[in-house]
Amino acid sequence: MLNRVTNLTMSATAQRTLQTQQSRLAELQEKATSLNKISRPSDDPAATAQALQTRARMASAAQYALNIEDGNRWLAAADSALEQATNVVHKMQDLAVQAGNDTLSASGREALARELEGLNEDLLSIANRKHLGRNIFAGSSDAASAFTGTPAVFKGVPDSSVERRVSESQTVRVDADGAAIFGDGPTSIFDTVKGMVTALRGDQGIGALAGQLESGVKNVIDGRADIGVRQAQLERAGNVNTEWEATLDAQRNGIEKADLGSVIMDLKLQETNYQVALAATARVLQPTLMDFLR
Repeated sequence: MLNRVTNLTMSATAQRTLQTQQSRLAELQEKATSLNKISRPSDDPAATAQALQTRARMASAAQYALNIEDGNRWLAAADSALEQATNVVHKMQDLAVQAGNDTLSASGREALARELEGLNEDLLSIANRKHLGRNIFAGSSDAASAFTGTPAVFKGVPDSSVERRVSESQTVRVDADGAAIFGDGPTSIFDTVKGMVTALRGDQGIGALAGQLESGVKNVIDGRADIGVRQAQLERAGNVNTEWEATLDAQRNGIEKADLGSVIMDLKLQETNYQVALAATARVLQPTLMDFLR
């Protein structure tokens, strides 16, 4: 049994076909204008999920970049402070050598004592250096100063640190351990220098104290070297993160962005298909008055 095909049926079929072709043409025109493969999630749900995951990773990479930048500022501040501290303790060493001269007069010893006192105050000021209102050498402590009192006592939180996450699996310490670098209380470099001042004014030898000062100087130098190691670590992390950001951006473009040449070719082909469909429909559907009278 054959189904009867009427002009109305043919018209409805042709209209649906033309609407489908026109809808596809409109989609390609929009894609050619925006160069976006995905205008709405329904365009490609799987690609949309991949795009969202990639964008989330890009947001993480951007935050790691900010953390690295902030960490570099912290370490630069610590390195600057320890550079000054190194100059101060080297000057202290020079004065200690001069103080070991047995022929030094009382006025000379007093002059050395006063200079050592001034250098000790300078070193304490450096040890209490801050960055953005936070003590560089006090760990996670929010105390007003890293060192206070006489002898200078460490007020930071022992075995604590300020860290910045630079990747999904890596953190880098960005502060410095004041207790390890400058000592604490009677074992601090500040107390050693104070003892040298007292010995000079009491006409006593400073041989043993000079040896302790050598150890203190080594701790300061070692602290600065450790800062340098972590600066290099942050630099490597920054390079890796920059490459990762570029890779993620390329992935995002591959998922979301359309190739202009390919889109234009598809658009031209669809325009041709639409014109062909219009021409074919016009030739087939040519009803006359006689067609309705039959």
